[in-house]
Amino acid sequence: MAYLKPGTHKELTYQELRWKCNPSTFEFDSTEDILPLEGILGQERAIKALKLGVDLKGPGYNIFIAGLSGTGKATTVKKMLEDISSDPAPLNDYVYVSNFKDADSPILLTFNSGEANKFKKDISETVKLLKKRIPQALDGKAFISKEADIVTQYNEKEQKLIDNYEERIRQDNFALGQIKEGETEKPDILPIIENKPVPIDQIDQFIQSGQLSKNAAQDIIKKYNTYVQELQGIFKKGLKLNQEYQEKIGKLERESVEIVINSSIDCLLDTYTDKKVRTHILNLQKDILENIDIFKGQKPTADIPEGYVIDYFRDYEVNIILSNKDTKGSPVVIETFPTFVNLFGAIDKESDGHGGWYSDFTNIKAGSLLRANGGFLVLNVNHLFEEPGVWKTLKRVLTYRLLEIQDPHSYFQVAPSNLKPEPIPITTKIILLGSQNTYSYLSNYEYDFKKIFKIKADFDYEITMDEDVLIKYARVIKKMIKEEDLLDFDKSAIAYLIELSARFAGQKNKLTTRFSMIADLAREATFWAKAGKYKIVKAKHIREAYEAAKERHGMLETKVTEMFENKTFLIDTEGERIGQINGLAVYEADFYSFGRPTRITATVSLGSGSIINVEREAGMSGRHYNKGVLIISGYFKEMFGQDLPLSFNANLVFEQSYGTVDGDSASCAEIFALISTLADLPIKQSIAVTGSLNQKGDVQPIGGVNEKIEGFYDICKIKGFNNKQGVIIPIQNVKDLMLREDVIQSVKKKQFHIYAIEKVEEGLEILMGVAAGDPLVRPFKENTIYDLVERKIKDLYAKARAIKSSSKEPKTRKKVRP
Repeated sequence: MAYLKPGTHKELTYQELRWKCNPSTFEFDSTEDILPLEGILGQERAIKALKLGVDLKGPGYNIFIAGLSGTGKATTVKKMLEDISSDPAPLNDYVYVSNFKDADSPILLTFNSGEANKFKKDISETVKLLKKRIPQALDGKAFISKEADIVTQYNEKEQKLIDNYEERIRQDNFALGQIKEGETEKPDILPIIENKPVPIDQIDQFIQSGQLSKNAAQDIIKKYNTYVQELQGIFKKGLKLNQEYQEKIGKLERESVEIVINSSIDCLLDTYTDKKVRTHILNLQKDILENIDIFKGQKPTADIPEGYVIDYFRDYEVNIILSNKDTKGSPVVIETFPTFVNLFGAIDKESDGHGGWYSDFTNIKAGSLLRANGGFLVLNVNHLFEEPGVWKTLKRVLTYRLLEIQDPHSYFQVAPSNLKPEPIPITTKIILLGSQNTYSYLSNYEYDFKKIFKIKADFDYEITMDEDVLIKYARVIKKMIKEEDLLDFDKSAIAYLIELSARFAGQKNKLTTRFSMIADLAREATFWAKAGKYKIVKAKHIREAYEAAKERHGMLETKVTEMFENKTFLIDTEGERIGQINGLAVYEADFYSFGRPTRITATVSLGSGSIINVEREAGMSGRHYNKGVLIISGYFKEMFGQDLPLSFNANLVFEQSYGTVDGDSASCAEIFALISTLADLPIKQSIAVTGSLNQKGDVQPIGGVNEKIEGFYDICKIKGFNNKQGVIIPIQNVKDLMLREDVIQSVKKKQFHIYAIEKVEEGLEILMGVAAGDPLVRPFKENTIYDLVERKIKDLYAKARAIKSSSKEPKTRKKVRP
């Protein structure tokens, strides 16, 4: 065997395993000596996109802010928007008034900011004045005199009709009288018999008594019918006279109050120049003239339930649904509960006293979409799908740029309102907060999404570290301290908190911009410092807060670790075995992730060159994992399948895996196990492996490298160190190392080892202690790993051919004698 000498491969030193933030970097002793950072750190790209979306006034330039939660989107967007708008648009007030021609279609009036309240006051004072002046005008001597003349003329004409009629019927011995029918009396013609008026239905009694002959009675009845018809004509003329009287009285009233009304309306017309507003004022004037009775205190006759009050002056009210009198600059509204009503407004309902409900223009209410008109409305995109109809209605409003305030769909037995208010032009910029996944989904499945959200602002989750960024990061922490009245931090606490930030970012030269995580640690560190009677937060308090948070969220890690301790999960950390290797997996917890080793095994048999992925066959693998296994197949075909077919089948298994396996970070471990089986060389169980690879044998970086190293370290610590344990990682992941202090100390003492590789051959040599061979030189050098694998494949090929040949030989039959 071509055994390697110890130390052939480079091992990482303890200095390469973590970036240390030196407190001496900071010129201050504590955060008492620095000012808080105004603005936001590390989001220049997002701010640039946001400014573009704010300043572009065209349709569809709404903004989707994408990024991980905790990067400060919701808490900083409002302030950014207030500062970023270079040209705020003039704001308007919005008013609904009665449509005197169609009560179900309220009219929208628009005013400059602050003018709606004045308009409402002017209308109210005008109506109030007319309530006083109209009755006064109708109580004047001139009006009363003219009204008396009209009444006298009417009475004379009416009396003349009656007198002429009575004179005619008297000549035929008839008189005009009243007869009783039930509880009421009505006028009737009564024949005079023996100088007494007699109801017509008593004629038969006079015939029977002989006081009246039948011929005379028939003559009376005939004349009676004729005069009844004439009486009906007299009533019609009387009604016509009454109508003429009412018209003359109404005309007289209008002429008497017209000067009062016109003078009041003219004052309004002199004040307001907008054409639509003036049209409403003129319609108001016309309606008042047509409804003078209510100003006189008369109420229209109607069946009104007891205790129910009708406001007959309601049509003259002004419903201000939005006043921007006190709004400075562009409005910025953050709607945290975007229901249909909260977002688009509503039409309230009032009881009619009969168990029914009604609405009019005074019941129209605005929502946050209108309150943000001319400015910005910030929404969490996920909340828009919680109530049916909200997302579709929002898209419709943004497409047509018109808001129609309507009743939302109701699941209760309440009839929807018939009101259809005039639509309101909308210029609100919508800013949605969401994740990259949500943006991708809406872009792919909502055909009009990109038409109405043309600007995407990406909030970065990390920032590249330099000296200036470190100072600004400390000022961000100072801002948290000031806003939440926390204890100040000394520079050792700031340094350790920044180290954790780099750990959260997953790279030595990066810091996380998910400040919610940093803020949580700052609050909890303050708690621990106060508990210890400290006046300032030190590094040990940050460490205490971090460890306490891990312990609170660490039940899953504890349970998994217990399974290794009691050997429920089988793992070896010493010795050697063929076809068996320690892979590394990451478990996702709610606050943090942790790693643990997992046993991967490989077996080989005669076959056709297929690699069977047991996880995939069992339906327990993800797409990325399946891709990694297919890459392994491609690697074998490239390396060993050029001169002869691969006459073997291989099985790859994650042992004791009972959940879905995904990701390609185990592909290096799997290929090492497979090569170990083919070369019949054992793998050191003291070393775990993580890393992906391509078909050319290049090792590629993976995620969660710190968690994986620490996970295997913890298991080795439980089982006992033998100074040989360690982990193989891709060389590209060295920049990501931010390991715990106990791991670093063990590496420093040579108890634990970390190797970085960039080719498959390096990992094979570390794990098996034998030279791998040069993949570019054929034939492979004798007794190298590749040579042993190729010999095994040739041997399997020869066996496969022998079996195939023997199966083709003809079989001879024995002759049987009779």
